[in-house]
Amino acid sequence: MVQGPHPAPPRTPVRPVRPAGDATVRPADADTRRIGPEKVTGAQSIVRSLEEVGVEVVFGIPGGAILPTYDPLMDSTRVRHVLVRHEQGGGHAAAGYAYASGKVGVTMATSGPGATNLVTAIADANMDSVPMVAITGQVGAPLIGTDAFQEADIVGITLPITKHNYLVTDPDDIPRTIAEAFHIASSGRPGPVLVDIAKSAMQSETTFSWPQDVQLPGYHPVTKPHAKQVREAARLLATARRPVLYVGGGVIRAGASELLRRLTDLSGAPAVTTLMARGALPDSHPQHLGMPGMHGTVAAVAALQKADLVVALGARFDDRVTGKLSSFAPNATVVHADIDPAEIGKNKRADVPIVGDLREVLADLLPELEREHAQQGRPDLEAWWRQLDAWRETFPLGYDEPTDGHLAPQHVIRRIGEITGPEAIYASGVGQHQMWAAQFIRYERPNSWINSGGLGTMGFAVPAAMGAKVGDPDRVVWAIDGDGCFQMTNQELATCTINDIPIKVAVVNNSSLGMVRQWQTLFYESRYSNTDLHTGHGTVRVPDFVKLADAYGAVGLRCETTADVDATIKRALEIDDRPVVVDFTVSRDSMVWPMVAAGVSNDDIQYARGISPAWDRED
Repeated sequence: MVQGPHPAPPRTPVRPVRPAGDATVRPADADTRRIGPEKVTGAQSIVRSLEEVGVEVVFGIPGGAILPTYDPLMDSTRVRHVLVRHEQGGGHAAAGYAYASGKVGVTMATSGPGATNLVTAIADANMDSVPMVAITGQVGAPLIGTDAFQEADIVGITLPITKHNYLVTDPDDIPRTIAEAFHIASSGRPGPVLVDIAKSAMQSETTFSWPQDVQLPGYHPVTKPHAKQVREAARLLATARRPVLYVGGGVIRAGASELLRRLTDLSGAPAVTTLMARGALPDSHPQHLGMPGMHGTVAAVAALQKADLVVALGARFDDRVTGKLSSFAPNATVVHADIDPAEIGKNKRADVPIVGDLREVLADLLPELEREHAQQGRPDLEAWWRQLDAWRETFPLGYDEPTDGHLAPQHVIRRIGEITGPEAIYASGVGQHQMWAAQFIRYERPNSWINSGGLGTMGFAVPAAMGAKVGDPDRVVWAIDGDGCFQMTNQELATCTINDIPIKVAVVNNSSLGMVRQWQTLFYESRYSNTDLHTGHGTVRVPDFVKLADAYGAVGLRCETTADVDATIKRALEIDDRPVVVDFTVSRDSMVWPMVAAGVSNDDIQYARGISPAWDRED
């Protein structure tokens, strides 16, 4: 029996089954894979299904309910298993792998606490549209609902935070369920799918037969946009005087970055890339204004506020971008294109809604825009660009040098990006260091920036960097982490050391929960309640990150002076046979600027503390 969150209607074929790295799944070649009926156990069927769908890596931890699957997994020559030290780490590693490789990330855990430890990683992947399949063991079917040892209703728990999920109690359903899970996770708007499999199903005999197609009659993601809506978007873009391309992470998920660049060039419009879209358009592009939102550039925030047309591409009008929603882009007509119809109009009314895959939307929009230009001429954006350039020149990203003798975190992060270069992958935790990494590293290509944007999960960086390095082993991978985040998941350094995954970790150590401390400074009269971590300032370091790295078999380095920053980064880059942890002791008084306080209008952006641009003086 398979139980999903929706009733199962009569099944009709949808599309063929393709490998895990593609948008869909396809049947294996008969010459290389055995896909005919074969007597196996349910556990063997799980492993065979993972092989047939093209899985190369699974991040997981064994336990009682999933143990039957770990036995045949040991014999697989096609699926590599990476033994993580915590299930949350396995989930974030699967996400990092998906980011870097373009394939579906896979994580595995046992029942009860093993499965519930995955909840945060699943919710994180759901918020950021990451294709992931989580396979969990469940107690035997006769014990379900009896509060058996290590039983938890993980299907019920994760129902709101998965794209779809399954409970499998019949071993005959395993191949079809695995095929469906990978198809759902990777098609349409990507997301996590949970497959919970009863231990009794793993231990029972079954006949393995790989499905020739996926049959999901109720699941038909719209990929082709409506031509009339595309034509109207082209007309508006060709006639607007203050247009802005508001680019979200959906552009990266759709693999539409090159088409975005062509649209930017053709339209002449400025573009802003959200936290999830960094790298979708090269930072070096002259029309790129940077990141909008709470800690975005003044030019990006101001452009959206003063626009007469906002073309949102794979963005969801998140509160961190819009600020007070009622005052966001008050004079703009809104074109909103997204693969997920539920996002369109959810927060901001769309005047021109376009549902479709962004590759197809942009591919259709480009010739329509060219046709509009041929008929009406190119729009006159000279005055708009004079205003935008003035904002860029007057309010560039910058920072004050600390006066306490510690490093400027912005300088450290900027130099990591400049010395390492744009071909690397940068994963971050959550907090001040995340914002500085988004601001001060220049991203020139998609999938070079990995972070927890929607859920804001502390502890994301190290396991995500680990997964990214497995997914794209030829690239340098930096985890830009805070001392608070690092202490949540640094046990995965053991995984990296043992499995030869040589990531580099920059601990931006301000001895504090930095972003919380910043808010306490600004909004709580500098009352620093429970934000001092004692990790970097003073004579006592708890823990000492250099010693901790050494204990995990990694290389530990420490940098405390500006003069040593470059040499320390270069030394870290020279080490490629094991993980490296660099403890950068930075000022705890450094803050992230610009800033729009939560719940206020973007018009009230502060360039620095007490300094707000006077928007109307140039109008």
